[in-house]
Amino acid sequence: MGSFKVQLPTEIIREMESVATNYEKIFGGMTQAGAAVVRSMVESNVPEAMRSSDIMSCLKTTVTYKTPSDDGINTKVAFYGYFNNEKGVKTPAPLVCNMFEYGSSEAHKNYPKQPFMRKSFNKGAITSAMMKAQRELSGGLLDE
Repeated sequence: MGSFKVQLPTEIIREMESVATNYEKIFGGMTQAGAAVVRSMVESNVPEAMRSSDIMSCLKTTVTYKTPSDDGINTKVAFYGYFNNEKGVKTPAPLVCNMFEYGSSEAHKNYPKQPFMRKSFNKGAITSAMMKAQRELSGGLLDE
């Protein structure tokens, strides 16, 4: 039976160990960079009616977290909580955002959809920001 033996240079092994021990920091930074791009795009794409209301204080970016089911590293951008509408009524921000995004066809009110969240996910811009963060956080070890 034949065998094959390879000996890697110690520099490559150290670089691989460095990436293996810092992967959570690297991937967390990548998701934060992508979330920052999404948040800025959401802020620029919201309808004028939302931009001038208190609902913008409900736009949040979560801390980076690990999902227990698949050990994925994530950072969310979403509208959380309640805000006071123009009538002074406490209103859930996710409900209002959903109405703007998908519209409403109630009998007494007809709101056309004004999608802003879906338009805010520009895959190219997000990927570019994440790859830039990857190069910076890995010290150039994970270049393409």
